[in-house]
Amino acid sequence: MTKYEIMTHLINKKNGYLFTSDVENEGISRTYMARYVRENNLEKVAEGIYVTVETWPDQLYIIQTKNPKVIYSGETALYLNMLLEREYSEIQVSVPNDYNGWRLREKKIKVHKEKDEIYGLGMCEIETNFGNKVRAYNRERSICDLIKRRFQFEVQDYQTAIRTYMRGRDKDLSLLLIYAEKLKIRDEVMKYVEVMV
Repeated sequence: MTKYEIMTHLINKKNGYLFTSDVENEGISRTYMARYVRENNLEKVAEGIYVTVETWPDQLYIIQTKNPKVIYSGETALYLNMLLEREYSEIQVSVPNDYNGWRLREKKIKVHKEKDEIYGLGMCEIETNFGNKVRAYNRERSICDLIKRRFQFEVQDYQTAIRTYMRGRDKDLSLLLIYAEKLKIRDEVMKYVEVMV
């Protein structure tokens, strides 16, 4: 395969994205890559990330690629898990307690720092609207976080998410209670389980 063919293959493999790191891993120089980017009209969407003209930039995928420790949480995770009827109003992420999130905050991303014992609890891979996989909290963890931070959500969103989850066929109440125990909100979660199930 020629260098051009390798880069075209990388783009096809990554849904229209070309990453400088992938190109360098193939032993191709940045100079050669710059020529390929120019000749193929690729658009730079972030440092070291380019997309084809046919590709709609996926903000969640780009953010996570640039910040591998990010896990989508809060309103963003509820949306990705189809527990909200509308799109999230702001991107919310969880990071380890020692993570420096100032670059994310500069981009108006809400950052939740979490202790080691709960960071990553309930993490799963989920597809964005653009078909790219990102890491987010699963439905059970998202509901626990919703109940824990209930005053940070609009009443309608709060009720919709709880109702959608409790009426869903794919809920896992035993897992919900395990997470609730670890997040120290078991009693609050039990109120919803007893009333709505």
